[in-house]
Amino acid sequence: MNAFFKLAAASVLAATPGLAADPLPPEEAALKAHVAFLASDALRGREAGTPDYDIAAEYVAAEMMKAGLEPAGPNGSWFQQVPMMVSRPTGQPTMTMTVAGRTTALVFNTDWTLRRTTGVERLDVAGPVVFAGYGVVDPSTGRDDYRGLDVRGKIVAMFQSGPKGGNSEVAAHLGNRVDRAKLARARGATGVLMIESSQIHARLPFSRQAEDWDARAVTWVGADGRPRDEGAPGLGVIGYAGAAKLFAGSRIRWADVLAADTAGRAVPTGPLAASIATSQRYTVERIRSANVVGRLPGSDARFDAEHIVLSGHLDHVGVTRPVEGDGINNGAMDNAIGIASMLEVARAFQKSGERPKRSLLFAAVTAEEKGLIGSDYLASNPLASARTVVANVNLDMPLLTYKFTDLTAYGADRSTIGPVAAAAARAEGYRLAPDPSPEEAIFTRSDHYSWVRQGVPSVFLVTGYGGPGKAAWERFLKNHYHRPSDEIGLPIDWTATRGFVRVNYAIARALANATDRPRWVRGDYFGTAFRGPMAR
Repeated sequence: MNAFFKLAAASVLAATPGLAADPLPPEEAALKAHVAFLASDALRGREAGTPDYDIAAEYVAAEMMKAGLEPAGPNGSWFQQVPMMVSRPTGQPTMTMTVAGRTTALVFNTDWTLRRTTGVERLDVAGPVVFAGYGVVDPSTGRDDYRGLDVRGKIVAMFQSGPKGGNSEVAAHLGNRVDRAKLARARGATGVLMIESSQIHARLPFSRQAEDWDARAVTWVGADGRPRDEGAPGLGVIGYAGAAKLFAGSRIRWADVLAADTAGRAVPTGPLAASIATSQRYTVERIRSANVVGRLPGSDARFDAEHIVLSGHLDHVGVTRPVEGDGINNGAMDNAIGIASMLEVARAFQKSGERPKRSLLFAAVTAEEKGLIGSDYLASNPLASARTVVANVNLDMPLLTYKFTDLTAYGADRSTIGPVAAAAARAEGYRLAPDPSPEEAIFTRSDHYSWVRQGVPSVFLVTGYGGPGKAAWERFLKNHYHRPSDEIGLPIDWTATRGFVRVNYAIARALANATDRPRWVRGDYFGTAFRGPMAR
């Protein structure tokens, strides 16, 4: 592996004009070197489960060692292997609909399509359909979309997103696909059929979903060899055209349902006139991909069993259809620069010569791009060396192509981490700004959410919209996000990157040295909903 690193480093230098002679200060040069390696063509986009990702993982482990961390994985390893199951459709699936004794075929990729079915080789499900609105049950508000419905032995149809209205982060959480599938199965449903909602239609219309019908679906596998519990099997997604057919002949009219969803009103629910039968086949493969984990032991015997986790995803989306002849999605911003920042936070602790009171766990996690798989595995299967986690600081895709003046700290307002993050930003000359796009519900879309679901207060900082920020973000998301052009050639501001590192370092040190562990704000939705074992 050392020989490979030398060869790869040489190829990176050759492919990046001026890299070897770049007159940057040491901190900035170190950051650039990390990104140049991790986002090089040689690593082919670091897709989880590939040899390219494994090379990136070895690199991160070596850098953790250089930064003075100790291995935190099983048996003195730097790696927590995540066993995963990968499913992919084989052949074209079928779905028929029967109403009043008449059976017709729903047209694949016109009326319906597939979306993320995991863990099965054969899926043959048939039964009457019950429409359950959004399929949400929320004890905090008394909401129960199943109230008055009998779904035992039946297929539950529900909107693909959660309900509109209220806090967007809570709404996104309530719309979690796996949670709603579990609720359906707990009530006896044999399958879940998602219906395109107005929210999804605006962001990811059915036609675009249909393009990816044969994409791989990934989940992690437990110690018993079984895939993670994902509830009643997902049977597919029905588009607007298919929904009109599905509701035909029923007491509930599709036009009324869609109008209510669009307006954010309560939608009518109940049994439909249709029964559905579907037959689907999948190839199933078992693979492994590692979380890279390093630990900095705490200095105070009263607190060293408690851990602050600094996380960031190491994987990206790999090689896809070429764009202007280039199919390698290098992932410089997403998330090589987050991993580089995390490594330099570790280095900052080493340079300080002063260990914090609590222990720190640095985790470069796998398969974020597959659905937060690596972080969910780590949070659900805590390491023997770091069983008690009291806070998470997540580093994911900070856009660092401009001199940022503010930061958005997702989750900061939900726990006592908020004032700590604000003070750390202020000390470096930045301010915390409100979420500029709350409708995106970013709080539920990165790896910190895996620890939130275990009851752990968490924060996730990204650069803000202040100054040139809004234009920079819009340009990146339009032209570079999940595209081959997200590479080292972007106009990365390495001085700004160094500032981002220092803010995260200050947050981690303050949390690790505080007398009191972080707490949820009283009455916070997530603090109330999740009282997990890791935060006790």
